[in-house]
Amino acid sequence: MKAQFETWQHDVETALPSLDEAKSIDQLRVKYLGKRGLITLAVREIGKLPPAERPLMGKVANDVKTTIEQLIDVRLAEVQSQQLQKTLLTQAIDVTLPSRLPGRGHKHPLTQVLEDVEEIFHGLGFRVVEGPEAELDYYNFEALNIPRDHPARDMQDTFYISDDVVLRTHTSPVQIRTMEKQPPPVRIIVPGKVYRCDADVRHSPMFHQIEGLMVDRDISLGDLKGVLEVFIQQFFGPSVKMRFRPSYFPFTEPSAEVDIQCVKCQGSGCQLCGSGWLEILGSGMVNPALYSFVGYDPEAYTGFAFGMGAERLAMLKYGIDDIRLFYENDLRFLQQF
Repeated sequence: MKAQFETWQHDVETALPSLDEAKSIDQLRVKYLGKRGLITLAVREIGKLPPAERPLMGKVANDVKTTIEQLIDVRLAEVQSQQLQKTLLTQAIDVTLPSRLPGRGHKHPLTQVLEDVEEIFHGLGFRVVEGPEAELDYYNFEALNIPRDHPARDMQDTFYISDDVVLRTHTSPVQIRTMEKQPPPVRIIVPGKVYRCDADVRHSPMFHQIEGLMVDRDISLGDLKGVLEVFIQQFFGPSVKMRFRPSYFPFTEPSAEVDIQCVKCQGSGCQLCGSGWLEILGSGMVNPALYSFVGYDPEAYTGFAFGMGAERLAMLKYGIDDIRLFYENDLRFLQQF
């Protein structure tokens, strides 16, 4: 039996150097030291030997077992170290290589449109002003010639915070606030968020409007037409035509809606426009009734105002057919701009 233990030790010593995987080393360990291993089973047979031989064979078995365990542990550590070195060499990072640049962000198409509009009107001498989104009923309606019993209130689909506070339905209240603070001349545009109870592919409960106001001596409808014509040609291109259609707004008199020649079919008529024209904004001469709220002399001053939706401008300029795309944060959509 002693010779058998020594033979097993020799076999392990001979086999280990050729094993270069942790799995094969573990299989060798199980073969000799596992629950059904050769040495484990042999140790159980020592109890059948004569009592005088048992201590000697027990010592031989323990020495061989300890030696094999040490040999396996040493070889396993060597193999694991070799594998680690190999991994470090094959997966090393060359710090001298140029790094991968992170993806660049892009301006939202509405941001681009708002900046383009502001830049055009800056060139025409207008300045940008802002106002509160939660607005008093007085500024949102009454001071704009829309009293509480006026039917135009039904057109606004208003979000009421209280009887006297609303989420503004347009940015026109800022016109009143500005005229309260300064005498003529006034030349401003008012971009900002507005809110209405409306939602479908062409309407959103929250959207962006850009109001414009110019008040001074001897301002005429011709000045309004000239300013809007410059804006439209700079925004959509010099070949785009425009037209005025009579309309009604409580805060302007006379009032007009402005159409442009369809940017898709160039006025020949298509599924987008139907007639070759597309409505883009409302406008008109400031109703003299508004001057009584801000202390302006209607005999001395005249002015014009206009309002347009930033989403509407973006949809026409970029050929977008669903307003909800602006707010869904789909990167596939946003990366196109």
